[in-house]
Amino acid sequence: MLKGKTALVTGSTSGIGLGIAQALAQQGANLILNGFGDASAAVSQIQALGVKAEHHPADMSKPSEIEAMMAFAQQHGGVDILVNNAGIQHVALVEDFPVDKWDAIIAINLSSAFHTTRLAMPTMRQRNWGRVLNIASTHGLVASPQKSAYVTAKHGIVGFTKSVALETATTGITVNAICPGWVLTPLVQKQIDDRARKEGISVEQAKINLLAEKQPSLQFTTPEELGGLAVFLCSPQANNVRGAAWNVDGGWVAQ
Repeated sequence: MLKGKTALVTGSTSGIGLGIAQALAQQGANLILNGFGDASAAVSQIQALGVKAEHHPADMSKPSEIEAMMAFAQQHGGVDILVNNAGIQHVALVEDFPVDKWDAIIAINLSSAFHTTRLAMPTMRQRNWGRVLNIASTHGLVASPQKSAYVTAKHGIVGFTKSVALETATTGITVNAICPGWVLTPLVQKQIDDRARKEGISVEQAKINLLAEKQPSLQFTTPEELGGLAVFLCSPQANNVRGAAWNVDGGWVAQ
């Protein structure tokens, strides 16, 4: 379905980003991956699906590096599908929140999506086809305490999605947000480990407690499920899905 298209997925060397990248590759899209650390395993996994895969190590907190990554993507056919997934987290009361952490979360979780989108849009408009998928969160729809920066950034991403969706409403470009609940990624595993340590309980119990508080299904959302939704949003059947904030959260925001 996506043969000949190029997808750029930020924060895609593990977790949700890699799951979405794999799903798009299975549909024939070539991939540009982005993320810190050794990307060779992720690149190999994508290439094993019979498509081209490249990696760019841009730091998503730095606009100049994002510009370099988008120029790199242009040399590899331009970006048809943009998945803004890069994200970090920090948990603290607002009065204790480190200013540098606030700035980093806003830069990576929110501003980076502005920079990638503004740079991808001219090629999408020229081709009159494009898909922008912003990976928000249930925290783009509701809040939790001690996550002021993350909640602010994710609400911002949902607003950004709606605004750009309206700008492109009469074109072949769609812009949507996916709002996962708890997904067992390295980011969430760290929160579980911290909780187990603080409360003096087992990691398994901390996992159950985490789900019971927020996610009525008591099941983690999986990267594969999010990949399936991403593929649907790239399909012709989703041509008129525009500006949606689609939650995949086991009933979290239905409460």
